[in-house]
Amino acid sequence: MSALTPYASTALGAGVACLSLGATRRIDTGWKAFGLALCALAFSAAPARADQFVEAADNAKIDCTLSRGELTRIALIDDGFANVSKIASAYPYNDFTITHEPVRGDIYISVPPQFASDRVSFFATSKAGFVYKFACRTVPQEASQVFVTNPALKVRDAEEWERETGPNDAAIRLIEAMAGDAVLPGFVGRTELGLPRKTGTIEVQLVAEYTGAELTGQRFRLRNLGKAPLELGQDREGPAGAIAFAYGRDVLAPNEVTSAFLVFRKGGLE
Repeated sequence: MSALTPYASTALGAGVACLSLGATRRIDTGWKAFGLALCALAFSAAPARADQFVEAADNAKIDCTLSRGELTRIALIDDGFANVSKIASAYPYNDFTITHEPVRGDIYISVPPQFASDRVSFFATSKAGFVYKFACRTVPQEASQVFVTNPALKVRDAEEWERETGPNDAAIRLIEAMAGDAVLPGFVGRTELGLPRKTGTIEVQLVAEYTGAELTGQRFRLRNLGKAPLELGQDREGPAGAIAFAYGRDVLAPNEVTSAFLVFRKGGLE
């Protein structure tokens, strides 16, 4: 494998010093030394608290809380409502109402204080063709918002981007995105500092993971704990199964920190 690929000049612009593609075997390099520390870290993003955020799949039942006596806005992230269906009440003046806002595709629910039940239910179809059943509680509270996300929408976007970009270019673009703190179309990025792992004179810490349809990218923070400079640029092959990997710089001085980037197909490394 050559020291730098034809794509390396592009990656260098994103702050990546050395990069390799297509690693397929295990070798006794720094990556092999990092191996155990690289594969066992996971993250979860802290949920937002101001509004209600719900993740749902097609045909899923969605539980939420609606404001009694005030409006509740329900929005589909990266989608919109196309149609809403509910049973007509025999007492329309005491029934809850649903207003469809066609431009953004949001719906607004109004539950009167005299509504007989403390729960409401209805079906909704999205513009992307997903169907959701809402079964929500009603409580006296100020106007509120509910945001619904469907991971299948992200997968569609990621599949299209990966197919149009091609496997090698997609791997390089993913490394560039991780180096620049950007997220590619359809990819879900999760960032949170985890516990560092020490392997020999290297401290490795997974700090971000980017998940697409077929590709997964991980960003690591490396620290040289030794007394001698670490020649990262000498490593040209990553763990078996890696499509591409890159370091933030060629040489890491004692106690110096840099980033490392790893791209592999879903299912993990061999």
